[in-house]
Amino acid sequence: MPLSAPAPREHLHNRDIALRGYYREDGLIDVEAHLTDTKTHRGKHDDGSWREIGEPVHDMWLRVTINPAREIVACEASMDATPFAICPGAAANFGRLVGLRIEGGFIRAAMARVGGAEGCTHLRELLQQVGTVAFQTLYSVGKLSDDPAHMEGRKPPLLNTCHAWAETGAMVAERFPEFYKRVVDAES
Repeated sequence: MPLSAPAPREHLHNRDIALRGYYREDGLIDVEAHLTDTKTHRGKHDDGSWREIGEPVHDMWLRVTINPAREIVACEASMDATPFAICPGAAANFGRLVGLRIEGGFIRAAMARVGGAEGCTHLRELLQQVGTVAFQTLYSVGKLSDDPAHMEGRKPPLLNTCHAWAETGAMVAERFPEFYKRVVDAES
């Protein structure tokens, strides 16, 4: 179902985000994320020159390489367009994500390494989606499964990551009854 009709408005800003998951010949997974911000009006660059309509304010890339255990083995960032000349100085800091695992607590751990002035708001925003695409890519190549027949009593990797995977929900009750937690009504 589409959104409701909007109020009268003026279109000023675009943010385009694209992510791609790749399976490499060496068995590793690359997730590449690209973020572009453009405006529908002219503006000034940091140096005083004019930014034309549609010219990127932000044009940034992030590549995270993981192994089948979801451990980051390489991370590279690139900033092709930024509002300030100093911004690309934060790109190298994203290499600090090497060694982290994409699992519960990943974003918190990543923020400890590239949070605040150590990183870039826009590249950090991509990390949540990088995690999701990493999982989807691992599922696509059979390196991750939520098939009960292949789980051998192990905790499902997506347990409690969303509404569908709630340990108190019908899907978990049906597919993984050993991990299901029945909600007890307070009046019972």
